[in-house]
Amino acid sequence: MRLEDFMNKSISSWMREEGPHSDIVLSSRIRLARNFSDETFPMLASEEQLERIRETIETNYGNQTFQSYKNFSYVSMSDLTAVGKSVLIEKHLISPHLIKKQKRGSGVLISENEQVSMMVNEEDHLRIQLYFPGFQLHEALKEANAVDDWIESKIDYAFDETKGYLTACPTNVGTGMRASVMMHLPALTITKQLNRMVPAINQLGLVVRGIYGEGSGAVGNVFQISNQITLGKSETDIVEDLNSVVHQLVERERHTRSELMNNSKIQVEDRVFRSYGVLEHSRLIGSQEASTCISNVRLGIDLGIIKDVSQNILNELMVLTQPGCLQQYAKSALKPHERDQLRADIIRERLQLEN
Repeated sequence: MRLEDFMNKSISSWMREEGPHSDIVLSSRIRLARNFSDETFPMLASEEQLERIRETIETNYGNQTFQSYKNFSYVSMSDLTAVGKSVLIEKHLISPHLIKKQKRGSGVLISENEQVSMMVNEEDHLRIQLYFPGFQLHEALKEANAVDDWIESKIDYAFDETKGYLTACPTNVGTGMRASVMMHLPALTITKQLNRMVPAINQLGLVVRGIYGEGSGAVGNVFQISNQITLGKSETDIVEDLNSVVHQLVERERHTRSELMNNSKIQVEDRVFRSYGVLEHSRLIGSQEASTCISNVRLGIDLGIIKDVSQNILNELMVLTQPGCLQQYAKSALKPHERDQLRADIIRERLQLEN
């Protein structure tokens, strides 16, 4: 299969769109934790109960269309190979937790454009998540609430007038909502400013994590900023708090990029072009080195150092160079050195597509 054809199938269509501040904010996400009112939570539920949850979701919402989100497809975890599961994690359609704690009846409902996905029988009965490109938290919240209402039209949620939505983990009780943005912060990382900012961000009830959320490390200077508090605040208040911090991070990242270009232009250009050269000529490249070089090249594109290369190259290669996606492309299991070789081949070919 040609790489271009594979990319068209592998990259979620919403990821190709640009949004506000997309030079720094890659995506905005709203995730809602919900449970059925009359069923035991997944960690204690019987196989029969878990199957009943799955059947309810698949029967009522599979192959359905809601507003602009068309043709929802239900995918059972038991039907997927290890590679297939890895690909869904790498595209942020499911969480690593769904795989680690895989239960009978676990799966995911995904819209055709992959902008909406709903994990079934993860930590909660439902984890509804919706993505928007760029910095669009308010728009994501509005759409997520609409999808939530659609689901609730046929399901009674576990809800308490005082506590709010009831969830398996106490940290999600209340709104049951996690709002997050994925940010590319190379300048703040290079200057080590981000390390000093994280404690202050934490004090505001927010947390800075890696690209796969809790327990994951930063890859390619990409970080996830999300709320920690769900009880005692409304969804709008949570989004406003996150909005304010993200705006400050965007301004600080832009200011630091400008300072780097004013005070260390040659060093920045050297970093960018060395990384471009590695990506353009390597025959073997590991995931960590690839992520760092891709981040540097994207910074070079945003600063106008590199011309005629798509800004979307970071989003695309973040997916294409991950182990699951590489093995899906190869249609076989690959040893680490084979992945390093294929990763280098795909990156070179992707750069050649720009020409």
